This record gives sequence, structure tokens and C-alpha cells, in this order.
Amino acid sequence: MTKKSIRQSIKRATQGLSREELNVQSDKVVESLKELILSRKPSVVALFSPLPDEVDITPAIEYLVEQNQCLVVLPRVDIKADKPTMEFYPYRKAEMEVGAYGINEPQGDAPCPAEAIDLMVVPAVAFTRRGERLGRGKGFYDCYLSREGFRAYTVGVCYSHQLLDSLPTEPHDCRVDEVVVGE
Repeated sequence: MTKKSIRQSIKRATQGLSREELNVQSDKVVESLKELILSRKPSVVALFSPLPDEVDITPAIEYLVEQNQCLVVLPRVDIKADKPTMEFYPYRKAEMEVGAYGINEPQGDAPCPAEAIDLMVVPAVAFTRRGERLGRGKGFYDCYLSREGFRAYTVGVCYSHQLLDSLPTEPHDCRVDEVVVGE
């Protein structure tokens, strides 16, 4: 299967699930994610604002902020630059604004250095158990994960139907270290 056909197939499968089933799987992912993050004791955790078809990790974001044991950073995409880029900024609920691609993004002036991130939770359209990932095709995470100095432990999160046996990959595709599935 091509990357495009896999994206289309996953989109149809997600649309075929009830909101209740998606919530149940999201809740399972969030609980596993919280345990994983707390066990690793990171100083800086990079998460993401979920799109409607992604695992809702918002409760994990709120939990980590409430626990105040680590700095939580989220991505902000700059599509106006010559080469679109993604940087991570500290999360402050009151300062979130809808940005590129309709995603809630943190504001702020100073991005978190890539080398300061200890653990990063990564979205994707699909994953394999080996950590291969198929993103949305823009390359933002592959570019970030391959940055000089980036050393974070990476965790993919997905619904059970997004975990596949294999995915087409290219040399520039970055794997994650672990995948947390809502099963």
C-alpha cells in the first residue's frame, strides 16, 4: 500500500468508530502515558494539541501541568517562513491560540531548545510496534526528530486500528522509541 492509501484507510476507519469508542481508547492511552512519563521523571516533556482524529491526550497535558513536576511544551508551526518550521514552546492554557492547520498552539517568544526535551510524545496517522511512523506528509516531526542535539525518548500514541504490521518507510523517516496504543 502507498502512504496515501494508508492515510485514506486509517481516516475511514477512524470515522467508522463511535465517539465513545475513541474516548475509551484515548483514556487508556492517557493512563499508560501518564505512568510512562512519571516513571521516566523527565524535566521537559513535549506533547501536542490533538486534532479531532487523533488520540485526545489533553488530559495528560493537564495532569502534568497540575503535578508541576516537569515543564510541558507544545509545538507551534510557522508556515510563513521560507521553509515551514516547528518549534516547541511552554504550555500555558490561557495563552493557547488556533494556529496553522487549525491546531491549538502555545504562544511565547522563546522556543524550548531541542536538546532540552527529555521525552516527546509524537502523533502520526499510523505506527508499527517497531516504532515506524506514518505522519500526515508535511515532515514537521521528521525534521524535528532529526535535529542536531535532539536526544529525547520518543513515544508514539495511537488508536488500535492505527497500529499496523508494516509501513512504507524512507531513509528520512524517523522512528519512535515506544508506541502506546489504546487497546
